[in-house]
Amino acid sequence: MRSTATILSIIFFLLCGIITHHVTTQDQDDVIRVETDLTNLFFTATNKEHRFITTLKEQDLRLTEDGVAQTILKFQRETDRPLSIAFLIDVSVSEERTLPQEKAAARTFIETIIQSSKDQAAIIPFTGSAFLEQDLTRDVLSIYRALERVEVAMPAYLGSGRPISGIASGPGMKATPREGTTAIWDAVALTASEVLFPNQGNKGQNQNQRRRAIILLTDGVDTTSRVLRSEAINRALEAETVIYAIGIGDSKYEGIDRDALNAVAASTGGRAFFPKREADLKDAFSEIEQELRSQYLIAYSSTNKRRDGSFRQMRIEITNLELQKEKLKLRYRPGYFAKPLSK
Repeated sequence: MRSTATILSIIFFLLCGIITHHVTTQDQDDVIRVETDLTNLFFTATNKEHRFITTLKEQDLRLTEDGVAQTILKFQRETDRPLSIAFLIDVSVSEERTLPQEKAAARTFIETIIQSSKDQAAIIPFTGSAFLEQDLTRDVLSIYRALERVEVAMPAYLGSGRPISGIASGPGMKATPREGTTAIWDAVALTASEVLFPNQGNKGQNQNQRRRAIILLTDGVDTTSRVLRSEAINRALEAETVIYAIGIGDSKYEGIDRDALNAVAASTGGRAFFPKREADLKDAFSEIEQELRSQYLIAYSSTNKRRDGSFRQMRIEITNLELQKEKLKLRYRPGYFAKPLSK
């Protein structure tokens, strides 16, 4: 892996860009709530030049669920929805040469730039286990302190974050990963279900109205996960969490598993980036920031009222003939699990 002093600095540059909107801590009321039968679907639209299209209208598209047309009850641009972002950072030995410099660069960002009044971030380093160095918080100083505790596993993780539990273990099941291994899919699954999932403890008001995302920094080479990649994806979908993967690997080890990172990102409505230079890494975070603030929201009440836990496939199609010629690319999560409504 090439030496750089900017990766975690750029992480906090992203935080700065998306966590600096000064509003009251009481999130604004919204019609999208899990306790109703409304389903919300965020999406972005880009043209052939990869520029975001922000002028779509409801009449330009058609929404289906399992092939059945749905009536759109709400359609709007989403530029200021509160965000909950978990930075999932691989701290395996391949990070040894770069992590100290990354932390030093991040210090300047967090002390001089980052301010927050409504968005939240969590810091979760992982190897064979995922460690909650900082739960979701708007307290920038706490995020900074959490970064100070993040260390490379040699092979044991040296920080003070507690291991995140939530994967069954016992006779006949896979053993807990050894120290010094890499369990990416376990970390993704646990972050989605135990940290970002709505109504997980006291994590702020109106969690159901937040846009949730995982920023995954890793080489994608999983060695000891107890859950399959598909299960990690399912947990992210259940938590309505999009995954943005940034592939960072060291050729001295096993390089980068592009297929795995592309799959986990695309299956949740996100994207994967594979920076080769420092400028590419900055561009990746810039694009993630722009995407999170350049989305549309569709809300609808499914014609299928059975809440049987089955997976429902959603599809958005452009119906405007002129826009069809532009071959716009729409990015969104492919579906959701129709679980019983909360009581």
